[in-house]
Amino acid sequence: MGTTSKRFQDLNLSNYFLFAAAAEDEGTSQLLLETLLGIKISGVKVSVEHPLLYSSDFRSVRLDVYVRDTVEVHYNMEMENRGRTSLPQRSRYHQAEMDVVSLAPGEDLSKLKPVYVVFICTFDPFGEGLYRYTFTNRCEEKDFFPLGDGATRVFLSTKGTNEAEVPKELVNLLHYVENSTDAYVSEVDDPTVRKLHERIRELKRSREMEARYMQFEEMLREREREGLEQGRSEGLEQGRAEGIQAGEERILALIAAMAAAGEAEQIPRLGGDPAFLEEMFAKYWTQL
Repeated sequence: MGTTSKRFQDLNLSNYFLFAAAAEDEGTSQLLLETLLGIKISGVKVSVEHPLLYSSDFRSVRLDVYVRDTVEVHYNMEMENRGRTSLPQRSRYHQAEMDVVSLAPGEDLSKLKPVYVVFICTFDPFGEGLYRYTFTNRCEEKDFFPLGDGATRVFLSTKGTNEAEVPKELVNLLHYVENSTDAYVSEVDDPTVRKLHERIRELKRSREMEARYMQFEEMLREREREGLEQGRSEGLEQGRAEGIQAGEERILALIAAMAAAGEAEQIPRLGGDPAFLEEMFAKYWTQL
């Protein structure tokens, strides 16, 4: 993210906060998913039991978006700007996390719902020049037939070059991610992009949303300062990034520990109840 903030009105959809705010709207999430995945969805519900977009007091920096549709397919969308090489592993973790929270304790594994883990990247995650990379589990020994476990991981790239091989609507949307302007929308004259841009313009006119963004940016700067101080004290060459990553990994380790201990149903409380979060850290500190 960096410590230099753009004006809220100048943000592109690639900004984590603006993306999460836009996708909180169910119609916008459905529009994004249908265009990015090239499928039709009957209707979506942005899950309120996962307080991961942004909390009222901004104690969470995790901005991935959980969605489920009317036939109980689960979707996770995340904007990625940092070019991390661990994206395949992150997608694996997100899939596992979604599986854990989708089953009640003792519920049969056959009840697991299909899941899509979607990363929208402002870089090429695999260097093959594709706008969309779709991965499913297949048999390597026999004709690559599908395993049929219902899990799909999709990586989108705004830096794709294979325009002739993907729908024009997908290319337009991915270019809009980094150029969310009136001029671009007028240039492409795409109804999907135009509808999405209406939502973005509505958000940018909101004084309340602008204030939230400013608070959010200040919180991130504070996290970065803490990470930098930690890095200096430990003699780390890249202290800021590693300090922030350490905090994220500690949360992920706590979620895994709670799931393994049969407390998966309590995981959603972590994002909205600071006292409960500290209680769980104390309880599972030996495993973190």
